[in-house]
Amino acid sequence: MMPNMNPRQMQQMMKKMGIQQEDIDAEQVIIVCSDRKIVISNPSIQKVNMSGNKSYQISGDESIEPLDSEEEEVLELTEEDIATVMSQTNCSEKEALQALEDTNGNIAEAIILLIAEKDE
Repeated sequence: MMPNMNPRQMQQMMKKMGIQQEDIDAEQVIIVCSDRKIVISNPSIQKVNMSGNKSYQISGDESIEPLDSEEEEVLELTEEDIATVMSQTNCSEKEALQALEDTNGNIAEAIILLIAEKDE
C-alpha cells in the first residue's frame, strides 16, 4: 500500500483510474499443468479488472499433486472434427473417431493415418 494513504483513499483512486477490485470467496484453487496440479487451500483471492483486463491474485497454502492418468486422457472431440475426417477420407464415423482418438484429436494426423491405411 502507498504510504500515508488509507484504504478508502486507495479505493477511490483505483475507481478513478478505472480499476475495480473484488474479493472472491473460494475453498480451493486448482491449477492444472501438463505434468502436475498445483492445489492452493484456504485461498485469499482478489480479482482485479482494469480496463476490461482481468487478473487474479491468489495466496494460500500450496501443495503439488501428480496428475491422475484419467485426467491426462481427457479428449474432447466434436461432431465437426469427426465430420471433417470422414469427408476428407471417405471413412465411417467409427473409423474417423478411432483415428482421432489414436492421434489425440489431431485432425490432420487422423486424415493422414486413414489415407495411409487405405493405401496399404
